[in-house]
Amino acid sequence: MRKQPKEQLRQGLALLGLLALTGFAIAGPSGLLAWSENSAKLESHKAHIAALQEKRDELKNRVELLDPSAADPDLVGELLRREMNMVHPDEVVITLDESED
Repeated sequence: MRKQPKEQLRQGLALLGLLALTGFAIAGPSGLLAWSENSAKLESHKAHIAALQEKRDELKNRVELLDPSAADPDLVGELLRREMNMVHPDEVVITLDESED
């Protein structure tokens, strides 16, 4: 017994839809093929976040050391020498290039 053309068309469209969904599940932007790439990106972003958090903690510590009510005298002296070129005649100045950090 032969199926009616309407039924064949409906089944063909359903099959085409299932094939499209399967294709997206495998090769889509969040499919199986993109899974390892997304995992690598996630690890890279986690490492970047950890580095930024470490830098933030360093800056937070520096801000606390420069608190006007209880500034760290060594840090204040260091900043004065570096920023205002204030040194004693018997001092030797050693600078580090901060752009390399």
